[in-house]
Amino acid sequence: MDGEALHEALQEQGEEWYDLVNERCPHLFASAPVFITELQLQQMQAVIAAVEEVVGVPGREQGAFPHPQPLSQGERGVELGVFYGYDFHLNEQGTHLIEVNTNAGGGFLNALLIDSQRDAGLYGSGVACEDIEQVFIEMFRNEWRLLRGDAPLQTVAIVDEQPGSQYLYPEFLLAQKLFERGGIAAFIADPSELHVREDSLYIGDTRVDLVYNRLTDFALHGHAHIRTAWEMGRVVLTPNPDHHARYADKRKLAFFSDPDGLRAKDISQDSIDALSRGVPQTRIVHVDESAQWWDERKQWFFKPVSGYGSKGAYRGDKLTKRVFEEIMQAEYIAQRLAMPGERKVCVEGMAPQMLKYDVRCYVYDGRIQLIAARLYQGQTTNFRTPGGGFALVRVVE
Repeated sequence: MDGEALHEALQEQGEEWYDLVNERCPHLFASAPVFITELQLQQMQAVIAAVEEVVGVPGREQGAFPHPQPLSQGERGVELGVFYGYDFHLNEQGTHLIEVNTNAGGGFLNALLIDSQRDAGLYGSGVACEDIEQVFIEMFRNEWRLLRGDAPLQTVAIVDEQPGSQYLYPEFLLAQKLFERGGIAAFIADPSELHVREDSLYIGDTRVDLVYNRLTDFALHGHAHIRTAWEMGRVVLTPNPDHHARYADKRKLAFFSDPDGLRAKDISQDSIDALSRGVPQTRIVHVDESAQWWDERKQWFFKPVSGYGSKGAYRGDKLTKRVFEEIMQAEYIAQRLAMPGERKVCVEGMAPQMLKYDVRCYVYDGRIQLIAARLYQGQTTNFRTPGGGFALVRVVE
């Protein structure tokens, strides 16, 4: 990877943005790319297509970018949902879907990374077209059109709790610039800055057409005003609670890895085969099976049903008895261990080291827009590893 080209691309975003990244996110970008094979790419694509068949996408029969008539107030759930992240571990046993996210961060940052390497004569993979920015802006415009037809998209709010304190705040700033270059006014806002009126959601006196939702309160139980505006059709919200419930509820992984259950739902055999190969066995944890879980814990990775960002997730062989008992009293799934791949990385002033990596496919309407990797040390991705962070992915024969 051309580090100088990336350095120049970061500087081009402005001095304040560059200083913010260096201060808050010194290990945001990895110092080396990750290589995957064409076969691994095909395997990931097959798993994604199978998940799409199982879950289903409203409006798919109308094509990739349909232009339906606006829906009446109160109708919802037609939007496709932006920035789905399909996260995979790749190892000698194959490709393994670890989870699906419906508010996956990093898309704008990885677009910047890929663009910097394209300018240097190097390329990433999985990009839908040469201009990634246009792919992204069209994605948001399509979300708007699905509910509002040909009316112009004028205002977007990028919403998260205390956004200025979020680790990925620099990405929010990149997204804001992208919208503004596309002629769309964009605000970065805490949910408390939004209020509902009869016709729409507002920030101050400015009407918000679309909310780019980065909240981890996936059902919006703690943000009733946003949920109400969405349910009443007063704002386009993407991703929204319907998207998370359909795709990212971790209990879905248990269904994806259950061939008999899939067969009972008339899922095609090709999709069942792809999911059987590509999704590690996943089970819902029940307290009345705690003795068995304890005995088998070293074979499993435990994840909270409503967790995010690896919070509350544990490898079974690292569990203490106290944490195990807490897991048994909470809502958890357990997934058979599928170890991440490893990559040797050389960092200036340090001895070469082996870093783990996962691969994230950013997907819209069932199609991969770009692919990125995350290099790290430790139990889960953390962006605290020298030489680690988001990495360019290159496909080799």
